[in-house]
Amino acid sequence: MKIKNILISQPKPADIEKSPYSDMIKKYGLVIDFHKFFKIEGLSSIDFRKENKVRVADNTAVIFTSKHGVDHFFRLATELRVNIPETMKYFCSSESTAYYLQKYIQYRKRKIFFSSSENSDLVDIIRKHKTEKYILPCNEEHNNELSDLLDAHKINYSKAVMYRTVSENMSFLDLNKYEMLVFFSPSGIKSLQQNFPEFKQGEKIIGVFGATTAQAAREAGLTIQIEAPSATAPSMAKAVEQYLAANQKAK
Repeated sequence: MKIKNILISQPKPADIEKSPYSDMIKKYGLVIDFHKFFKIEGLSSIDFRKENKVRVADNTAVIFTSKHGVDHFFRLATELRVNIPETMKYFCSSESTAYYLQKYIQYRKRKIFFSSSENSDLVDIIRKHKTEKYILPCNEEHNNELSDLLDAHKINYSKAVMYRTVSENMSFLDLNKYEMLVFFSPSGIKSLQQNFPEFKQGEKIIGVFGATTAQAAREAGLTIQIEAPSATAPSMAKAVEQYLAANQKAK
């Protein structure tokens, strides 16, 4: 199949010329459209109280797994008029999330810890601070991998649902024009199903990033041709480029 049109279910890069897709567009004569299939909505303070039994002020440490968690934790703290003490400790799943805290606190004056990438690494750090009482801001539809590890090590923590993923209205898209669709999260797959309930893959190439996205795609009855990360393709862009190169060579 000749691939000319690709749909990437992410926002368009601020500078497409500096993105990894730029060379692909020129080399293979592609048209690549970028559209995010979902959005993140924060719970109101009223809904937060309904959804959760946890009180933010009762905790001595926070576990952040994303920038969304950071944003909505501090937003709700403000709406609930909770004063976050300087003694609060912050444990982050990545360095970028840890540095994102600078948007809300004086970074150098706080106790902030972060792991490399694996949940097990983060839990190992948390285990060194077992006396803390943790709050874990999370999505309404969250992965239980981290909480299962926390449970296994008997960490004193509470989940706090602070935001949810909502499918965007994508009915304006004509999926028939694309030979390849690329997804980066289970939420993207869910949005595809909600917006296009009659969608049939046919000969379309499906690319996915991450194990949970792959699982969601297979559960939706899709056949995956491109999957990242892999040993040779750590990014989705690299995996797509490799597929295009192999496809061109096969001709």
